[in-house]
Amino acid sequence: MTVKENLRPGGRSARVQASVHKAVRELMAEMSRADVTIPLIAGKAGVTPSTIYRRWGDLQELFADVAVDRLRPDMQPVDAGSGKADLEAWAEQYAEEMSSGPGREMIRDVLAAQAGANACKCAEFTRQQIGVIAERAKARGEVFPDVDRVMDQVVAPIMYRILFGDVPDAARVRDLVARVMGATDRADLLLRYSATPRLRA
Repeated sequence: MTVKENLRPGGRSARVQASVHKAVRELMAEMSRADVTIPLIAGKAGVTPSTIYRRWGDLQELFADVAVDRLRPDMQPVDAGSGKADLEAWAEQYAEEMSSGPGREMIRDVLAAQAGANACKCAEFTRQQIGVIAERAKARGEVFPDVDRVMDQVVAPIMYRILFGDVPDAARVRDLVARVMGATDRADLLLRYSATPRLRA
């Protein structure tokens, strides 16, 4: 599913979303999550509960929408000088942020929603970040794995460990990056070798 990152509601709809999101964040900072209700959110946001129900359906969908907005990247990946260094820096930061308390809570909110659209948006945010790294590497003349391979071999193991195992440390993240970059380098060398004319005996 392709999600356009800049596709956001405008006008009154945008103001309602911003106000409701702000109310959710403030209430969750002030009280127990279990005590946050749609009427409380509506009162703090200055809208009617029916407005929230019409737009989000239920509380969990609203929590998921707020989480997605907070997970939206607000800057491009750091330029560390090479594709491998860029991917290492990005992956280490990704693992650290997603495995933090707030990060885990946002992941739970996104996954708990009945609709899968928000999870698809999060995946697309990640793809876009890796795409920036890939394009930057290619502009330098470097070989870099395709985005799907990085998603499968770097992002997926990190997320699996966050959800079901130990927090992936920096050494583990660097190992994942080294593996995907090494496999790409070997594939490139093999391709070059197979394309090189060889003399018959």
